[in-house]
Amino acid sequence: MRVLHIITGLGVGGAEQQLRLLLRHLPTPCDVVTLTNPGAVAEGITADGVRVTDLAMSGNRDVTALPRLVRLIREGRYDVVHTHLYRACLYGRIAARLAGVRAVVATEHSLGDSQMEGRPLGPGVRALYLAGERLGRMTVAVSPAVGARLHRWGVPRQRIRVVPNGIEVERFRFDQAARDRTRKQLDLPDGAFVVGGVGRLAAGKRFDVLLRAAAALPEDVIVLLVGSGPEETALRRLAVRLGLAHRVRFAGESTHEAATREAGPGSAPGSTDGGGAADPVPDLTDPVPDLPSLLSAMDALASPSPEEAFGLALVEGLASGLPVLYASCPALESLAPGERPGAAYCPSDPASFARALHGLRGDVPPHRSAPAAVRHYSITRSAEQLMGVYASLVPGPTPEVNPR
Repeated sequence: MRVLHIITGLGVGGAEQQLRLLLRHLPTPCDVVTLTNPGAVAEGITADGVRVTDLAMSGNRDVTALPRLVRLIREGRYDVVHTHLYRACLYGRIAARLAGVRAVVATEHSLGDSQMEGRPLGPGVRALYLAGERLGRMTVAVSPAVGARLHRWGVPRQRIRVVPNGIEVERFRFDQAARDRTRKQLDLPDGAFVVGGVGRLAAGKRFDVLLRAAAALPEDVIVLLVGSGPEETALRRLAVRLGLAHRVRFAGESTHEAATREAGPGSAPGSTDGGGAADPVPDLTDPVPDLPSLLSAMDALASPSPEEAFGLALVEGLASGLPVLYASCPALESLAPGERPGAAYCPSDPASFARALHGLRGDVPPHRSAPAAVRHYSITRSAEQLMGVYASLVPGPTPEVNPR
C-alpha cells in the first residue's frame, strides 16, 4: 500500500509535527507533498528518509498547482491520498479524484466552533469545505469533539473516524538532568515556580491571560512561553507594561528533536519590537532545547485557549508529570475524570488562572510521573487506528505497525 500525504505547509506547527511523527510509525511506504512553505518540519521528514516534494504554490488561488499535483499522484501510483489542513484538503481531494485515486482520506486537525486553523469560520469557508469533503471517502477527526463538529456541519457519521493525535510517551518522561540543564540555560532561579505555555503565539491561544495572571502572583513565579507567531511582539510589550519583563522567557520554536536553528529575527537581547525601543524581555540565544527538556524545566503547564481541537501540548505535559490547567482540551475531556489526575479545568480569565496557579505554587512534588491514561494517546496506537482506516478503503492485507 503506497500513501501520499498532502499538507498545506511544513513549518513548525502541531499538525505538521504530528504528520512527521505518524510517518515514523506507519508501516507502509509514504511520500509527502507540501503545497507551500517547506520549512523546518520538511527538513526533519527528509532527514527521516521520507521524500518531500514542494509544489511551491504562490497563494490560495494558484490553480496552476492542480495539474502538477494530478501528474505527481498518477506517476506515484498511490493507493491512498491523505490530506492535511484546509487548502491541502481542497486541492488534494480534487487532484486525487482527477488522478483516479478513490481512497482519499482527510484529517481535520483544527476545527473549532468558531474558527479553523486560527481563522474565523464563515459561510463561504464552510460551503467550500463541504464541497471538497464530498470528493473524499473518509474524514479523520483528531478528537470526538472535532468529529461532532463535522457532523453538525453536515458530514455523515459513516464518513467520520476519530483517530486521536499521538505522542511518543517515553520521550516525555521527566528528566531531572534535562531540567537542571534547561533551567540553567534559560537563567531560571533554583527556587522559581515556572509556569509554561506551549503553542503558537496567536490571538486565539490567549497567552495574554497567562501573563496577566502571573502579574498577580508572587515574584518567584516565572512564565516560560514555547512557540512563535504573530502575537509575539504584542505579548512582549504586554510583559513590559505589566512589569514582568524579568519574569517571562520567550523560548521560541521547539520541536521534538534538538533544534538546529537559532532563535528567529528580533529574538536576540536588545532587539526592537518595531517601535524603536529596546526589548528588555529575555529569551534564548543558544539553540532552543527540545520540548521534553523544556517541559521537564517547568513546574506547571497552562493553556488559557478557550477553543481547542485536541490539546496535544497538555497531553505531553501530563506525560512529563506536570499538573496542567486548561480552558479547553478535548483530549483530556474525553477521558474519565479519574483517568486524568493532575489536570484541571480553569476558565479563561486572569483571575481564575491566578487563583489556580497560586494553589499549585509551593506544591511541587519531589518526583514526577505520568498518569497511565497518557498511553491512550500513544503514537503507536494512533498509527494502528489510521492503518485501519486505510484498510477499510483499500482491499488486501494491512501491514502491522512496528512499535519503536
